[in-house]
Amino acid sequence: MIFAFTAEIEIIGINPFVFVPGDILQEIFELSGKNKGPIPVKGTINNMVYTQTLVKYSGEWRLYINTVMLKNSPKRIGETVELTITYDPESREIEAPENFVKALNSNQEAKVVFEQMSPSKQMEIVRYLSRLKSEEVRNKNIERAIKFLLGKERFVGRDKP
Repeated sequence: MIFAFTAEIEIIGINPFVFVPGDILQEIFELSGKNKGPIPVKGTINNMVYTQTLVKYSGEWRLYINTVMLKNSPKRIGETVELTITYDPESREIEAPENFVKALNSNQEAKVVFEQMSPSKQMEIVRYLSRLKSEEVRNKNIERAIKFLLGKERFVGRDKP
């Protein structure tokens, strides 16, 4: 079921967002089978397709409007937009590159650190590595990721774990 609504773009910190009407939120909770944690959604904003995640922040559910969804979204605060939204049951899981899995299996200390990280931090590393275009660059960054997990250097903008 797809729900349509209009909303004014607001901002919290540097993040533009809209509030999803309460009755629509309830329907999405029912469709997703949950009302806690991030909820994957999809829809349109001003007739442009988006894939996003509903999140609860500071006690309020928000649909963040990034620049992929809506060009110049930070400059559009106060603008009213037309949206559709529905629960998106498609998996958002990204498979870790095979050579990263092999590198972790070859280094138990790094593997233990990786497995103890929060799922979001694990995903951050996997997403970064999986988006690299060439095998050479990916292998170089896998080496850096292992060093990061061993506490020897920074990686993806983060200090040692």
